[in-house]
Amino acid sequence: MRCRGAPKREGARVLPYGVDVTVPSVARMYDHLLGGRDNYPADRAACDELLHHVPSMRELALNNRQFLRRVVHVLAAEYGIRQFIDHGSGLPTQDNVHEVAQRVDPDSRVVYIDNDPIVRRIGGLLLESNENTAVLQADMRDTDAIFSSEPVDRLIDPTEPVAALFVSVLHCLPDSSQPARLIAQVADRLPAGSMMVVCQLVSDSAQVRDVVTRLMDVQTQGHWGRVREKADVAAFCAPLDLVEPGLVEVSAWRPGQDDVPAQLTWEWEEYGGVGFVRG
Repeated sequence: MRCRGAPKREGARVLPYGVDVTVPSVARMYDHLLGGRDNYPADRAACDELLHHVPSMRELALNNRQFLRRVVHVLAAEYGIRQFIDHGSGLPTQDNVHEVAQRVDPDSRVVYIDNDPIVRRIGGLLLESNENTAVLQADMRDTDAIFSSEPVDRLIDPTEPVAALFVSVLHCLPDSSQPARLIAQVADRLPAGSMMVVCQLVSDSAQVRDVVTRLMDVQTQGHWGRVREKADVAAFCAPLDLVEPGLVEVSAWRPGQDDVPAQLTWEWEEYGGVGFVRG
């Protein structure tokens, strides 16, 4: 659940680099759920309120992070991917994409995309000594700007396969942003042999979808999309040839010996999969 930040407003507490921390950010809420320290009282309060409606939220976040670690390892170790573009990366935490990939091959290259200035600042500082990684402050919907940017030009070889990640970010986009079109546009820019990872929050309950969507839209002052249905995620993955096990709740995607708590209630789930981009 890694989304962009919110704009400044009247009466705001604004950091020197232009972020109003009295408005919750999904990226910082996610950081709090993972036990991080780069969050503020507004983010923690928003998490507390959301937990009343979806008590599995913390376990879901932990399992989603473990899925990210697992899937990056599989992409690097089993499919030979050495280049990654992580859309809507959120705040750095333990075992980021570059750390997992570079354990397989130290020459693996990663570009993180996020439009939150806090992500850019903290991520940039952490990655200063890693020449094979970069953080690009950009809107993940601006595919042309991303693929023409200096970090992508420097780190991503357009003749070699790339893994494009959309992990727990598409629910941050409203329908008007056309998430399915975004996935198709990125797929069109990737070279032969490339892969994509797509997952987002879904629920079989219309009430859960509506309550969480309204709550998050209010909390983040409009920086939210919606909780969707499984059929929506399947539509997002239309440009992909999915690998086994297809579209699943993410803790069921090639599970290992993950030392994270099981999700005990199923009012919602993180749902998605991995696939090759069709030529």
